[in-house]
Amino acid sequence: MKTTLKSAIALLVALPSLALASTWDVDTAHSGAEFSVKHMMVTNVKGSFGNVKGTINLDDKDITKSTVEATIDATTINTNNAKRDEHLKAPDFFDTAKFPTITFKSTKVEKAGEGKLKVTGNLTMHGVTKPVVLDVTGPTKESKDPWGNTRTGVEATTKLNRKDFGLTYNQALETGGVAVGEEVTVNLDLALTKKADAAAPAPAKK
Repeated sequence: MKTTLKSAIALLVALPSLALASTWDVDTAHSGAEFSVKHMMVTNVKGSFGNVKGTINLDDKDITKSTVEATIDATTINTNNAKRDEHLKAPDFFDTAKFPTITFKSTKVEKAGEGKLKVTGNLTMHGVTKPVVLDVTGPTKESKDPWGNTRTGVEATTKLNRKDFGLTYNQALETGGVAVGEEVTVNLDLALTKKADAAAPAPAKK
């Protein structure tokens, strides 16, 4: 009897904290990562990555205690030009045979106005890890889809210097400048689905 009572009390104590935390998975089929970089000093080339995966643990009481982890499949890079995409996968750039993924793991979450966050974390790309700050909008208001899933979404953007991650390839132009810009603008559009709450542990036997 004592064991059962103790288990019940422990569960009641844990319930408030459990109710204030939720785990969300990135819906890969409806999420993506896009980038933009200056080409020949005159135009912007845009591209994207598919197969974005990740988990966000939201603390509903104090969102600054939330955490984010995400992985992007670098081999899915697409700039709508097959020859250029093959070059981007090669050792001159991402070297996807050696470094097939890009990862992000948050270290700090800060409020940045109504519906805005700044998420600082470690970005690992091309075998190099550097801190970056994501400007995040969201999460959006939760909604139910026709299949009973709870959904929300976030948008995030950042700018980074590709040379910081060892992506140093370039060609000088006769008219001055270089063929590929160093600053890259990154935009993430993530659809999230809520994980079902874990079942409560069964009471201990007497």
